[in-house]
Amino acid sequence: MTDDVAIGPLDLAAHVDEALRVQALAFGLGDDEVAVRRQIVLRHLTYPGARALGATTPDGRLVGFVYGMPNDRAHWWSTVVEPYLRAAGLDDWLDDSFVITELHVRPGYQNRGIGRALITTVTDTAAEPRSILSAIDVESPARALYRSLGYADLACRVVFPSAPKPYAVMGAPLPLRRPDAR
Repeated sequence: MTDDVAIGPLDLAAHVDEALRVQALAFGLGDDEVAVRRQIVLRHLTYPGARALGATTPDGRLVGFVYGMPNDRAHWWSTVVEPYLRAAGLDDWLDDSFVITELHVRPGYQNRGIGRALITTVTDTAAEPRSILSAIDVESPARALYRSLGYADLACRVVFPSAPKPYAVMGAPLPLRRPDAR
């Protein structure tokens, strides 16, 4: 990772608009999608155990963020992915897991180890023995990062209402694998 970016706790509620600008750039979101996601992020932050980290430059600019929480089968995401995981015999992954809700890094700061540092740092303090997340179901740098950390596909072609592309649900034991670990 570059020395010009610091990873640390992020008051996501106070920086939600700045974080969503990062997400919009990284994920190609329009203003309407950002407005919807703003409400979702703020609601997620009220859930027990939700926490966020940010990657900031020395001048205080947010260039990446991650947030997650202990998974709860009653949460919307879990209700959508549960049938797919159950069909694969893997719905027990929804129990006792820390879910990575969002992880985004500004395009100009990608491929510098920032995403890796964010996800490993946020999961290092998880009480749960494993982590789950969803990612667009295409081969991408994000999926390669997740695999390098120990995540494996649990279910593919998962369709979220109103999402234009299918997703994969991935899971990994905690702690996540480090670059020097095999």
